[in-house]
Amino acid sequence: MFDQVTANKRRSALLIVAFMGLVGLTVWAVDLLIGYGPVWIIVALIVAGGSAFLAYWKSDAVALAMSHARPADPVVHARLHNVVEGLCIAGGLPKPRVYVVEDPAPNAFATGRNPNHAAVAVTTGLLEKLNRVELEGVLAHELAHIKNYDILVSTLAVTMVGVIVLIADISFRFLWWGGASHRRDRRGGGGGPAAVLAIVGIVLLVLMPILAKLMQAAVSRRREQLADMSGVTLTRYPPGLISALEKLKEDKTVVHSASRATAHLWIEAPVAKDKSQGSLAWVGRMFNTHPPLEDRIEALREL
Repeated sequence: MFDQVTANKRRSALLIVAFMGLVGLTVWAVDLLIGYGPVWIIVALIVAGGSAFLAYWKSDAVALAMSHARPADPVVHARLHNVVEGLCIAGGLPKPRVYVVEDPAPNAFATGRNPNHAAVAVTTGLLEKLNRVELEGVLAHELAHIKNYDILVSTLAVTMVGVIVLIADISFRFLWWGGASHRRDRRGGGGGPAAVLAIVGIVLLVLMPILAKLMQAAVSRRREQLADMSGVTLTRYPPGLISALEKLKEDKTVVHSASRATAHLWIEAPVAKDKSQGSLAWVGRMFNTHPPLEDRIEALREL
């Protein structure tokens, strides 16, 4: 467990560096298309550094806001608070902030930068559809993410991916409204080397968000199964989490307040994965940040 925590801290530092590099490449691609010169390199460094700072200090607030989570009332949600407190005592963890997301789909996630600055959020659908033992299994899974420092790496990805996608989107809108003509005026025409650089810039702008999403997916897959295993060490009762995952598998509803930027945070990726959930389900399967629930359930049954 200690090796895993150390490895996660190391991966967090590497993730920051990698995403700063992607942000820098994205802004450089914009410069290739628009042609503002060295000033855009400075902008790239400022944006990359600022996004890294924002990701570390404020990405938990961003993730909670994007998911429309609100603080769980200690009276209305007394059972939720009681379960979290009991598991934190068992795991030697400080109690995280507890949030609720108004959504009928059963799901949950953890966010934050370390155990002292963490939060867990559950949907109202999860509270309604799971019994206490199953709820303990899910919350133990999320607390395992906190204890293993998974939340730092996963939460960083939310802001970093969002920054890259936002830069690419703004850049394409700028080009649509005449940014390319400014580049031609500055560099003398649209042919020859200028045309080649423009093509390179467009290719980079298209690829950067895809690379960012692939990095985001790579962050999560193995950690989910590790959190399953770590979570049952808190409850000492694998059937609780197994039963909860089986209910999640049977339920076909998808969290409406979730987005692809935060999909990797949830215990089950809140994206459509079969045709009954939408015509673009194949996109959800392609960028799914979680291993199949069947594999996770089977692994828990072997304990």
